[in-house]
Formats: sequence, C-alpha cells, structure tokens
Amino acid sequence: MKILKLDHIGIAVKDLDEALPFWRDVMGLEPAGTEIVEEQKVKVAFLPVGDTEIELLESTDDSGPIARFIEKNGEGVQHLAFRVDDIEEGIAYMKAQGMRMIDEKPRYGAGGAKIAFVHPKSSKGVLVEISERK
Repeated sequence: MKILKLDHIGIAVKDLDEALPFWRDVMGLEPAGTEIVEEQKVKVAFLPVGDTEIELLESTDDSGPIARFIEKNGEGVQHLAFRVDDIEEGIAYMKAQGMRMIDEKPRYGAGGAKIAFVHPKSSKGVLVEISERK
C-alpha cells in the first residue's frame, strides 16, 4: 500500500451552517462545496487547505455514525483520511498487518472516493480512513 498524502481531516459537527463561519470567516478557508452522502447519512462540506482538506460532517440521521460519534464524544475530530493509490490493495495490506477493518470492501465516500475504515481498536483509538480518488 502506498500512501500518497493526508487526504483530509474529518470533523464531526452538529450543524454545518453554525460550524462554517469559524472555518470560513476566522480561518479564511473557502468551502469547495457541500454534498449529501446518503449511504453514510451525512452532509459534508469540504474546505481545501493547500494539498489537503478539512471535511466537516453533519449527520442527516439520528442513527448515523456521525450522530453517534457526537453523542459519545461531542463535536470534533472524527477521523484522519489517507489517500492511497489502490484501495483494494490498501484493505488487503491492512488486513495482512493484523488490522481490524470496519470495511472489508470499499464503499462510496464523499467526492466520489472509494473508502474503507480501519477500526480504531486497531489504530490506538484513531479512526483511520483510506481513500482512493481518481
């Protein structure tokens, strides 16, 4: 598995409209758009920062993973995403290293990415996403 870069930092927020002013007005980051990812039960806003992005995640469903994260941990950093050259190879590599995967097969992520998550119990409490974008 080849990591190409830190793709984005996912931040769970209760309300995108309330969160955006800090990132846009205080930090000076311009949103590159928003997207609803039905499969993940989230509304996402991407804010480019050089070669990476901040990904703000608002739950669209009380049973969604972001809603559950916020209920347990409050708002804040939810995951780190690393861009890889081949998601299938990345999943196989992680499993060969003994990592517990949340996703055994790639699933659709925001921005047209193929994604898979490493379970935080395998990565010392950090939810790690591997992502392939063409």
